[in-house]
Amino acid sequence: MKKGLAICFALLLSACSSDANKHYYQLPAVSTSAGGDVAVSQVSGAPRSLWVEPVTVSDYLSGNGIAYQTSDVQYVIAANNLWASPLDQQLQQSLVSNLSQQLPGWLVSGTMTGSNDYDTLSVNVTGFHGRYDGKAVITGSWILQSNSKTFRQPFSLVLSQDKDGYADLVRTLSAGWQKEAAQIAQQISQ
Repeated sequence: MKKGLAICFALLLSACSSDANKHYYQLPAVSTSAGGDVAVSQVSGAPRSLWVEPVTVSDYLSGNGIAYQTSDVQYVIAANNLWASPLDQQLQQSLVSNLSQQLPGWLVSGTMTGSNDYDTLSVNVTGFHGRYDGKAVITGSWILQSNSKTFRQPFSLVLSQDKDGYADLVRTLSAGWQKEAAQIAQQISQ
């Protein structure tokens, strides 16, 4: 009986100690070229509105763990390197921030506005992970619906990490996501 109790106590201690090794990551905030806070500007008249729908992610990206591709066909989900908040929410919030900065004169929101006169952006992310060769991979597609027009664009970015580790992976993924937001903004503003 005492031996069983000692084993249970040891297992309980080891389970508690494993929580201390967990690291949580958040995509960094959008930086401006001036290095300051993102400015909120008033637009005279009715600005064009863009609703950024909730970003959808592939099933393997929807958990808490950061995904890492270990071979051409195998992926692992980190048990101790976790997203601080759900990845789909982080991607949407970052996209709204980036597009707000890059589309002056637009009202960009992650929630539907009161009017019916808005463009809609839908984004599906199929890859947002690190890879065995030191690359960060971002893949998916987006659909812009504006008036009676629909525009679909796939995206695929493979970026080199400057350093090893999950922190640099998250920074590299964030930089790639900002780059994709710039591509979306360019298409919207045409």
